[in-house]
Amino acid sequence: VDHCPFPQPFYGEKNWGGAFPTKWYWSQCNSFDDHPDLSFTAGGGIRKLPFSFLPGKRTEVLGLVGIHYNGRFYELVPWTGDSEWAVWPWGRWEFRGKCTDRRADNQFEVEIVAVTEEGVDGVPLRAPTKDRGMQYYCQDSGFGHVTLSLWGLEWDDSAQKYCRSHDIPIIDKATSQQCAVEVGGEYDGVWRVKSNMSATMKRLIRLPMVIGKIFNNDRAGN
Repeated sequence: VDHCPFPQPFYGEKNWGGAFPTKWYWSQCNSFDDHPDLSFTAGGGIRKLPFSFLPGKRTEVLGLVGIHYNGRFYELVPWTGDSEWAVWPWGRWEFRGKCTDRRADNQFEVEIVAVTEEGVDGVPLRAPTKDRGMQYYCQDSGFGHVTLSLWGLEWDDSAQKYCRSHDIPIIDKATSQQCAVEVGGEYDGVWRVKSNMSATMKRLIRLPMVIGKIFNNDRAGN
């Protein structure tokens, strides 16, 4: 891979398949003021379930947030915690969530808010659709203004749940004006959702990790 010799923010991603979701959002930033080692990616959408040709529910709405900071990875995915978002048709993205899985490397709470300058539209981009090929189906900007806060969580015996640590925040309102933001699909108003993955899908997704741990333990024992 050839790397750009100039010290500029850069982001690259793989081709995820033949079509994008019917509706989605995305945001990414790796150029924060006073936090050179901080980056995040947030994304979510309406996805088609495996075996959707069978009777029953055929789609689900999911979102995730990943944060790299000080050599640690903070992963908020549907099978490790709860997240919610409010995304406007253009101009504002809000992400909030908690990773409360005891098996996760970190238990934490995150809040991210990104906005664009009022009256400045995004750049229309083509995206792959299932039935109509490449279409102008989304809009992007690389100049979103973002604020990110991150807190550690501790188990509270009296409340019987994870609560914010009494320590200072891990990240207290880090800011940037070089945040990439995107919306795609058809928006008819503010999209407010709490990400909710079915228990069956959580078990299926965890299955490879469980099998991997079993094999690794067997190898270590031998």
